[in-house]
Parts: sequence; structure tokens; C-alpha cells
Amino acid sequence: MRYILITGAAGFIGSCLAGNLNRKGQNDLILVDEFSQLDKIPNLEGKHYAIKVERDELFSWLEKEQPVIDLVYHLGARTDTTEFDYVILERLNLEYSKNIWTYCSRHAIPLVYASSAATYGDGGKGYEDDHRLVNALEPLNPYGISKNEFDKWALQQQDTPPHWYGLKFFNVYGPNEYHKGRMASVIFHAFNQIKEKGSVNLFRSHHPDYQDGRQLRDFIYVKDVIAVCQWLAEHLPTSGIFNLGTGKARSFEDLVLATFSALDMEPDIRFVDMPEDIRSRYQYFTEAEMDKLKTAGYDAPFHSLEEGIADYVRNYLAKGAYL
Repeated sequence: MRYILITGAAGFIGSCLAGNLNRKGQNDLILVDEFSQLDKIPNLEGKHYAIKVERDELFSWLEKEQPVIDLVYHLGARTDTTEFDYVILERLNLEYSKNIWTYCSRHAIPLVYASSAATYGDGGKGYEDDHRLVNALEPLNPYGISKNEFDKWALQQQDTPPHWYGLKFFNVYGPNEYHKGRMASVIFHAFNQIKEKGSVNLFRSHHPDYQDGRQLRDFIYVKDVIAVCQWLAEHLPTSGIFNLGTGKARSFEDLVLATFSALDMEPDIRFVDMPEDIRSRYQYFTEAEMDKLKTAGYDAPFHSLEEGIADYVRNYLAKGAYL
């Protein structure tokens, strides 16, 4: 039997990817995660897979079982941008990723892995996914540093997987993020605030160039993210690091207005101070430069913010449904 291995498989993007692979007829999946986190269990309900492996047991399991793996999607990571203990991030995001890379290199397995737009820091050096710029980037938090350190390491390797793709995810939103708590998307939190009190709180701006609610991010729907992941694995263009956003920055105000619209409600937006612990490390603008992926051959349209939010709110959040 030949398998596809997914790390972070019970998480947000990983579980959406597993479900989509199932819908394409691929059920021979090895799912890797920390399965003791109970609030992630619903993400895998109804999914078909061959094997589940605990995250910390993966490499000993691979050595013992020696499964035939055709492809690895490495989506597992510590994604909390407010985690300041770099030892934890170094172990889970850097060293673990190096072990995944080494295994894929040794066994000639294509690899798709999750990087992050957090590597770009305040955007002062732009948002171009040019390998020559990676060493110059200055992430704003330890999470972004850990992701950029792996990108830097990957680009230095002589031994590589036969095809490899590091994807700098911008602001991903969509179904199966119910378990993420504070780190869930603003759409998720906006929906819950609207249902609870009929209004939404947004952070005030603490930057003179941005009005309250007009901070800009590149928001991308998770269905587009998994479409790109699968396209890369199927078409195998030239290896490298790629941005994965829509290429169009939108404001948090736009996002909240679209959420109210999806619920057929009049908007009520209120502003609150940004927490002190993230204020100095906050990204006020992100926008993916997407020419590299387009040049590689990807030409499918992305959901607009309004289209993605309407689908997410009406077909998932409003119904408590999963993808």
C-alpha cells in the first residue's frame, strides 16, 4: 500500500486537506498529530484514513514500519503567535521540520510544508517570495522567527526531497478552526460576537498611518489553500518557497462588514485597545506577491473575501458544520 502522510492532520488546514483528499478518492492516509487534544476530534469525524500516529512517535514509527509514502504534507506546527518560549517553537517548528525534510530527502518523497507570512515581519522588506530575500527578513515574533529559520535552513540544503514546496500562508480562515481559540480567524470571532451580542469589537490602530479597523491583511479561504497544496503535489513545478495569499489586501472593517452581510444583519462595529502583549509585534499590512505561483502555472481564481466569508458563515459557522 502507498500512503500520503499529513502532519497536523487533526488541525485546521490539515483536516480540511484530509477531507478533500477523501473526496478525490484518496483514503490511504497516515495522519499525524497530537490526538489527545479533544477539541480537535470533530475535525476528523467522517474522514477516512489508514493509520493515525502520535506526533512525538512519528520517526520511531517510520523507522519500524517503513511504509511506502508517495507524498508528505507537513502542516503541523506550534502556530501561536503569542508564544514567546522559543525553546518550544524551536523543537516543534524547526527541529521537527528538519527531521521531516531529512526523511523525505532520504526516501525521495515530495514534500509540501507550511511556512508563514509571519516571516515577513512588518513588511519593510516587502512581500516577495524571492529566495534571495529570505536571509534578510526580520519576523516580529518568535513564531515567525522559527518559520523563517526553517526556510533559511531548507534553502541551504544540498540533500533535498525530489520536489519540495514551502508555502507562506497568509491569513487563512474557514471551517475546522473551531478549536483554535484566540488564534482562530477574525471571521470566526466576529461571527461569535455577532451571535452573542449583535456587535463586533475590532482593535483600535496604534499606528499613525492606519485608521481604526483599516489595518490591512491578505485573507485567504482555506479551500483555496488546500487547492494550491494539491495542485503543487499533482503538477510538481520547480521546487521552492511560494507565497499563498490572494494578492489583495483587505481591511478588518471589510471583513466584519462581509460577516454581517452574510448574516443579513446591519453592521455594529466597536473599537477596543489592542492587547499590550501583541501591540509592538503587530502586522498592520500584509499582501502576498503572487506572481511566482502564477508563473509556475497555477491559474485558478481565489475566492474574494465576500465570497469566502459568505460560504464559511452560511454553510459552516451557522450550522456548526465541518469540512
